[in-house]
Amino acid sequence: MADITLISGSTLGSAEYVAEHLEEKLQEAGFSTQMLHGPELDEIPQEGVWLIVSSTHGAGELPDNLLPFYEAIVEQQPDLSGVRFGAVGIGNREYDLFCGAIKTLDDLLQARGATRIGERLEIDVLEHEIPEDPAEQWVATWKTQI
Repeated sequence: MADITLISGSTLGSAEYVAEHLEEKLQEAGFSTQMLHGPELDEIPQEGVWLIVSSTHGAGELPDNLLPFYEAIVEQQPDLSGVRFGAVGIGNREYDLFCGAIKTLDDLLQARGATRIGERLEIDVLEHEIPEDPAEQWVATWKTQI
C-alpha cells in the first residue's frame, strides 16, 4: 500500500497538475505514493494517509470527477477513523464560495471520523498564477506532520 494516496478532482486540469507536482515532491522526500484522479470510493484504501487536491467550479461546487467519490461517502457513511488527510483547494477569491469544494470535502471526511493533518491550503488563482508554487511550500511543512 502507498504511504500517501493522492486524490485529485479537477474541471480544467489545474488540480491534477498540482497533485502531480506534490506527488513528485513527496516521492523525492522518500514517500511512496498512489495517484488517483477522480476515483471511486472503493478504489481508495479506507485507512492511511490521503492528500486531496480539488479545484472548485461554479458556485463552490465539486468538480464532476469527484462527485461519485463524495456521493459514495454521503450514501455509504463509511467509518474513516483510520484515515488521516491533507487538503488543498484551488479557487478564485472573487467568488462567494472560494475553495468551496475542498471545504465541503474536508467537513465530510472529518464528519466520517477522518483526521486532517495540518492546515487546509486554499490557493487563489488570481494571487498565484502558478498554483504549484504555494502548494510546494505547503507540502514541505505538511509532510513533517505525517
